Amino acid sequence: MLLLKRKPNIVQLQWMIWVFVFLVLTMSLIAMDGLVQAATYALLNTTFYAAIIYGNILWLFPRLYQKGKIVTYILAVIIFLLVIGAIRASIALNVYNLLFAKHPEPMTFKAIATTIVGGIMILLLSFIFRIAIAYFALKQQSEDIIAQKTQAELNLLKSQVQPHFLFNTLNNIYYEAYLEAPRTAALIERLSDIMRYFVDESPKQEVNLGTEIQFLENYIALETIRIRYEIDITFTKNCDTALSLPPMLLMTFIENIFKHGIDKSSSHNKIEISLLQQNGRLVFTTSNTVPTNPLNTPSTGFGIQNLRKRLVLLYKADFDLQVENKGDIYVAQLNIPLA
Repeated sequence: MLLLKRKPNIVQLQWMIWVFVFLVLTMSLIAMDGLVQAATYALLNTTFYAAIIYGNILWLFPRLYQKGKIVTYILAVIIFLLVIGAIRASIALNVYNLLFAKHPEPMTFKAIATTIVGGIMILLLSFIFRIAIAYFALKQQSEDIIAQKTQAELNLLKSQVQPHFLFNTLNNIYYEAYLEAPRTAALIERLSDIMRYFVDESPKQEVNLGTEIQFLENYIALETIRIRYEIDITFTKNCDTALSLPPMLLMTFIENIFKHGIDKSSSHNKIEISLLQQNGRLVFTTSNTVPTNPLNTPSTGFGIQNLRKRLVLLYKADFDLQVENKGDIYVAQLNIPLA
């Protein structure tokens, strides 16, 4: 068994950074103030730094600056630093007077100004902190993609029991069947193509769109032989089949149709599938009639959930995945960028 050592995630990494900051501040103050006072002020300062950094990168910067409200952002930062500086100076003074001072000391403008100046320095550091978080988030996403790809390859290796023997055997059966039953031979050929896709194409990062379409058509052909009545199926393809995309992105919709959208006792099943290339994007849409009395239990949505997670890893937010039940019609659509 391959054991992968799990690295700390972004949240854990941030906690480690703040613990380190707290320890450094404590050690820097301990010689002058003693352990208890040093730890108290280190905790206060660490909280003050965190409030400024997260207040800027999680609230002020994305809500104001990134939306083009630059003047409002600058004013909000000034007010934010004044308020939080006054709060920090007040808390520090009260803690000092309550716990450590021999004689209470009054609040001074110098103490507030010093705190605000320190806050400005921390505000500038918050941008570096934000860049670091974005870097580690991107790095973690890349590692997740590699880990998923590795796991998929391991799963594929487990399923590849003498594939060449299996393909050769299917070819021999195909030629025998072709002499007696050409239609059966054609189905065997489609099954062989599907299995070859799993072995040769699915481990790749990208596959030819024409190959992906052929895989879907083979799957549909094999599924329809299990249905008593003929299904009204239309598959519209208006795209460059030489383009590439990650394998198995389109399969979830087709699989869901035959698992949950077909009434085997009805002669009125209808499926519409379209692949359209629009403005540098690929739009894949499926619609199918919904059985009045489904033979299968309703879908828990795991297939769509897993597909959405994979899309986030591949495209971040640059995709659109929608599923909608319109009474007796179920519609699913995927919109992704083309390389």
